[in-house]
Amino acid sequence: MNPGNRWSLLPEVIKNLLIINGLFYLATISLHIYGIDLTRILGLYLPGSELFKPYQLVTHMFMHGGLLHLLLNMFSLWMFGMSMENYWGARRFLTYYLITGLGAALLHLGVSWFEAYQLQQQLLSVGFGAEELELLAKTGQYYPSALSQQYDRLLTDFAGKFRYPTVGASGAVFGILLAFGMTFPEQRIYLYMAIPVKAKYFVIGYGLIELWNGLSMGGSNIAHFAHLGGMLFGWLLIRFWRSQGLLR
Repeated sequence: MNPGNRWSLLPEVIKNLLIINGLFYLATISLHIYGIDLTRILGLYLPGSELFKPYQLVTHMFMHGGLLHLLLNMFSLWMFGMSMENYWGARRFLTYYLITGLGAALLHLGVSWFEAYQLQQQLLSVGFGAEELELLAKTGQYYPSALSQQYDRLLTDFAGKFRYPTVGASGAVFGILLAFGMTFPEQRIYLYMAIPVKAKYFVIGYGLIELWNGLSMGGSNIAHFAHLGGMLFGWLLIRFWRSQGLLR
């Protein structure tokens, strides 16, 4: 804990993050009534889609796919982030949160692009044209034909890489979880409010589960590699800060 800082159950950065995420969720619901899809505007799309905008690398972190998604992320942010913000201070905590969130997005985009590339190569090999697939990536539409009917599943999977946005603070939250495990490795976390597990083992186990899910559940709508990206960039940033003598 930084000298002079008082321990708070709701430190300033976390309080504001909770408020901002809540406001974004309320705005999403409210604007939907008027036909405005905020998720379509602020969610993160894969470059190549006509819907992709650079600012989405930041804004997607404040969007959520539903109330349960929001509540789980915000509870985890508070539970693990409270100790980290009190220990690090507001500025370092916010810097870490944003960098891990961006890192999560970059790894997720990289993996998604590679998966889209593999699908593209399969489609090219069976006779689809490059311009046709470019149109599909940008607009989600393709020319109906006997060939497209035969490979409808592949076309749908390819288009989905560019048409479905990624939303949520999960990448940054996983970065916070990693920081908690590295900073307080012996602290016990109670699984199901009953089973004590040391933080370092909890983090390692959770990371391995996410890696397994990411490798084995390619069609999942959960961005497992975004979670891993948050942890990876968090680990790199903490190692850098420690090497510079900025952290113990």
